[in-house]
Amino acid sequence: MRTFISAITTLSFFSCADIHAGAQTPTLTLEVEQLTSGTHHHFFGYIGQCQTIPWNADGRYILCLRVARIDRMPLPGEAATVCVIDTGQGNQVIELDKTHGWNPQQGTMFYWHPGKAESQFFFNDRDPATGRVFTVLYDLQNKKRLREYRYRDTPIGNGGVSADGSFFMGLNYGRLARLRLVTGYPGALDWSRREPAPDNDGIFKVDIRTGEKKLLVSYRELHELLLKQNPELDHSGLFINHTLLNRQGTRLYFFVRGGWGGRKSDKINVPCSIHTDGSGLTLHRKHIGGHPEWDEGNVLIGRKGKDQILYDVDQKKFVGQIGSTSLFPDPEGDISLSPDGQMFVNGYRKGNQNFYAVLRRADGAFGRSKGLNRGSYSGDIRIDPAPRWNRSNNAILVPGLAENKTRQVFLIRVLESR
Repeated sequence: MRTFISAITTLSFFSCADIHAGAQTPTLTLEVEQLTSGTHHHFFGYIGQCQTIPWNADGRYILCLRVARIDRMPLPGEAATVCVIDTGQGNQVIELDKTHGWNPQQGTMFYWHPGKAESQFFFNDRDPATGRVFTVLYDLQNKKRLREYRYRDTPIGNGGVSADGSFFMGLNYGRLARLRLVTGYPGALDWSRREPAPDNDGIFKVDIRTGEKKLLVSYRELHELLLKQNPELDHSGLFINHTLLNRQGTRLYFFVRGGWGGRKSDKINVPCSIHTDGSGLTLHRKHIGGHPEWDEGNVLIGRKGKDQILYDVDQKKFVGQIGSTSLFPDPEGDISLSPDGQMFVNGYRKGNQNFYAVLRRADGAFGRSKGLNRGSYSGDIRIDPAPRWNRSNNAILVPGLAENKTRQVFLIRVLESR
């Protein structure tokens, strides 16, 4: 089943340095196609890693999960089916494997192996007998698991893969589930649960070839830095969200958090950065929203007030802006930059619908989609806009509800207006 929606939006004002004064600004057409259908739910996941591309190298296969129900967090024994959508065969959904390491908002942290993106990809799994989380490297061509990255002492899952395919970031998804359920996997083992700021847990760096892991930064180190900022700091446990690797794989930006289930005044939400060689751990006082994205170099795209801004991690200051408030009504929304760095999309919610605003940076060409139904899903099972670009920089993958109220995968093509 295919559903097409076309929308062209022309706006007269652009806040973009690349637009020449007096020039007529081109417009873009955003055309929506429903890729999956049926009584089962299909979805990819949310904004949790930068440069996550759902398509394989030649663009034929798109990763997704298939589940029977998605109206609550999964029980520990409920597995999701790992699938690919075969666009060369009428969007046929091909079942490949099962995973117990997933949730409705994040998915399973899919990531095609950057060095072998034609057929190899990563996803997270969990041993239902022990609760230990691990990462799987799967080969589509041979339809089998090539490797499982299992660590008995520190059972971690993928939290972001470097652009050169040499390493991935590892997180304790049991700790995340305990301290903020929506970010973890129900039933996952949390080996550091007795410590509010353990020295044997935090962000790990895993060598993809050898499997060697090391602790890049610990919760204890973060706790001590937070104390320097606030000597009165008191918390029942720290956790980490959004481990975002830059486009060169040399810098990591993330949030250290705490107190998510208590009073707002007790909440900890501090942005941090570190070089992936382990040096330069820094706490940032400027908060640029909950879903930032990396631009080129060490510049992040985020939010300041009502503006979509650029923030230099090294200089610790705002260095530019993308678009305007009329183009992007919610700069806090889910955002994504295309692989070539030229196409920017902001996904935002309005009522029970998700909308998408796309800007081409070179000439200011702009388009806005019609709304996609997100239904009444909220909280831990919410349907975030979560746009993801393809490798050709002309389409994004997004979630939405079909007419039969199942959660399905949609494609938005970005076309030149005629």
